Amino acid sequence: MVFPLFWSIPEALITAELATSFPENGGYVIWISSAFGPFWGFQEGFWKWFSGVMDNALYPVLFLDYLKHSFPIFNTMIARIPALLGITVSLTYLNYRGLHIVGFSAVSLAVFSLLPFLVMGVISIPRIKPKQWLVVDFNKVDWRGYFNSMFWNLNYWDKASTLAGEVENPSKTFPKALLGAVVLVVCSYLIPLLAGTGTLNSPSSEWTDGYFSEVGMLIGGLWLKWWIQAAAAMSNLGLFEAEMSGDAFQLLGMTEMGMLPAIFASRSKYGTPTFSILCSATGVIFLSWMSFQEILEFLNFLYSIGMLLEFAAFIKLRIKKPDLHRPYRVPLETFGVTMLCLPPALLLVLVMCLASATTFIVSGIVIIIGILMYPVLVHAKDRKWTRFDDIEQLVVPLDNLDTPRPKQEVSDEASVSLLPDLTSPGINQEVSETSSDATLKVE
Repeated sequence: MVFPLFWSIPEALITAELATSFPENGGYVIWISSAFGPFWGFQEGFWKWFSGVMDNALYPVLFLDYLKHSFPIFNTMIARIPALLGITVSLTYLNYRGLHIVGFSAVSLAVFSLLPFLVMGVISIPRIKPKQWLVVDFNKVDWRGYFNSMFWNLNYWDKASTLAGEVENPSKTFPKALLGAVVLVVCSYLIPLLAGTGTLNSPSSEWTDGYFSEVGMLIGGLWLKWWIQAAAAMSNLGLFEAEMSGDAFQLLGMTEMGMLPAIFASRSKYGTPTFSILCSATGVIFLSWMSFQEILEFLNFLYSIGMLLEFAAFIKLRIKKPDLHRPYRVPLETFGVTMLCLPPALLLVLVMCLASATTFIVSGIVIIIGILMYPVLVHAKDRKWTRFDDIEQLVVPLDNLDTPRPKQEVSDEASVSLLPDLTSPGINQEVSETSSDATLKVE
């Protein structure tokens, strides 16, 4: 209950304000570019995309981790590797078919996935012993694993912003969707955890990924175990689809900002960014061989760096651009929003401090690659080695605060080129609005 107050709610509020102020594909990349310039916007995009791909690599792994309790063959690499490959390819194709299918699938899977945990909560009520909730052996707690798992389960609210350009009426859709998502996600974790820990006396060492199916069997019997296994497995497929959509449309948004070659913005006949989806899927395949905890720690570290930059951009835009049109505004002034960002920022630092030496090394390599990629892409665009889209993008220039701007939901920011010295005449483009079925990724 405490963790969502300090983390999920502040992140969701910030996302609601900035996503409605910048209703474009690219999301947080646009926010950072507006506050700190295109270099840091590109770094934010690279860190978050890499973190998102690592996050997506978790879901096929978790899918098989649930199934292996009933099908031990998935403990062997000879069965696990082709299964991971088949799952990734199949889900990538579904993502390629369009956001309408992804959105409908995600909603259907969410309903199917939450029902057995609600049933488990109801069945467990007569057997719950509240005093067991207070019994914790702190000496046996794996704090690194605990904080990384808790953080991962309740983050990624900002990922929805990368699809803002595909959502109808984002100024009204985002605040309502994020509010509902926070409540739903907190309840979906709280109910089964209270049921399991209050009913059973299982040691903490048994609570690993996939253990909820065993909890279901002990509480309700074999039928509930199978139901939870199927629901949890399907839930991971839905999360995979939502994450891949967010990652792909983030790359599309960066392309529209002139940060990436035009090929990343090429769309299929279904309206999906084909090459961006393939890049994300390739990363997932290469990372799926890693263990759950390894992937979790790596992605959390990069995500934490990106979120610290987002908090800084949120505060800077409040100070330097008070006249920015904000269809939804967090009801706090500058000091208030600074205090709002302080607890989650400290939590991010804690997650990073708990990281292993391997995580520091891997994350450092990723950061260096991102720093080197930016000037290479600028040079490639300058030399015309590959085609970049010269598309007018909506970004707030903080050095031109007196420029009058109309109070419109989309066209309320001044236009700038995001790669230096390459400004070209802007092309006013109508923002395509598709169905509001665009899915939000929640953990």
